[in-house]
Amino acid sequence: MTRRGRTKKEEQPFEPGLIPAPGELLVWRDGRHVDRWQDLPCVLCDRPTPLRSHAGEAVHKACAEDWLTAHPSEARRLGRFASDLTPKPKTAGQGDHT
Repeated sequence: MTRRGRTKKEEQPFEPGLIPAPGELLVWRDGRHVDRWQDLPCVLCDRPTPLRSHAGEAVHKACAEDWLTAHPSEARRLGRFASDLTPKPKTAGQGDHT
């Protein structure tokens, strides 16, 4: 229940970005990749992890990167294990690097 005059902030959709090329690293900066309450078995190695893919799969980032390297065509066909969308800088020169 919300108080009168206040609205509940709608969460932005969690859209995946690009699938990295084989051997490149995933960019998972969004906090929604981490489940702070529960570790689940990784879908690839079966060890517990708090990390989640865009599709909600429990997976270690390193396991997902190794899978992308080993299965590049399947990754693109399925859209599995994508990087986050890169936000546009608010002003020129405000990217990740100085």
